[in-house]
Amino acid sequence: MKRVLEPEVMDTDEEADGYDAMDHSGPNMSFVERLVELGAAGRMLDIGCGPGQIPLLVCESINQAEVLGIDLAEKMLQHARRHAAESSFGERCAFQLGDAKGLDFADHSFDCVYSNTILHHIPDPLPFLQEAWRVLRPGGVFLVRDLYRPDSIEIVESLVAAYAAEESENARALFHASLCAALRVEELRELSTQVATELEVAVDSDRHMSLQGRKSGLI
Repeated sequence: MKRVLEPEVMDTDEEADGYDAMDHSGPNMSFVERLVELGAAGRMLDIGCGPGQIPLLVCESINQAEVLGIDLAEKMLQHARRHAAESSFGERCAFQLGDAKGLDFADHSFDCVYSNTILHHIPDPLPFLQEAWRVLRPGGVFLVRDLYRPDSIEIVESLVAAYAAEESENARALFHASLCAALRVEELRELSTQVATELEVAVDSDRHMSLQGRKSGLI
């Protein structure tokens, strides 16, 4: 099945409100658990933070973690700031506009760099992955997770039925489009060879994969 791109930025009220209303609690917690397993700590960068649930979960799960979340959609950041203001962990989170493909940070700025489900929004993900690796300190943890593209439209439809049956029609359509826009596992493996030898691709579920690793050297 060929990749069918979807918009890179979700920055209308309808898109941001709809995404924020979706139940991502299971995948989000699984993602944070992986960060904990990898030993993530310290100053962290969340690339494509969306409405900000993961930064708050990170600060709840990892003592003394501080997270800067960036996103290209101001509407998403408005939700993130609201969630942070309502959370007892919000003081350790900050949010700002930023482009994954050209990060405005010096080399080796963060102890951990992570991203959840923005790969499928980027037509050419390589600059994003290279930028994420560039701003990671030696010894730091790297985790980029996304959906992966199934072999057929029939499998896409079965995944939507299995995991989004209780969501709105708009949410089901968004999940369908995201699966069609995602990379294949082998495509991500090929990209990883152009980023760093320390990285590996893990297949996490029937729909998720991760590019993960620890940068060699000492912080």
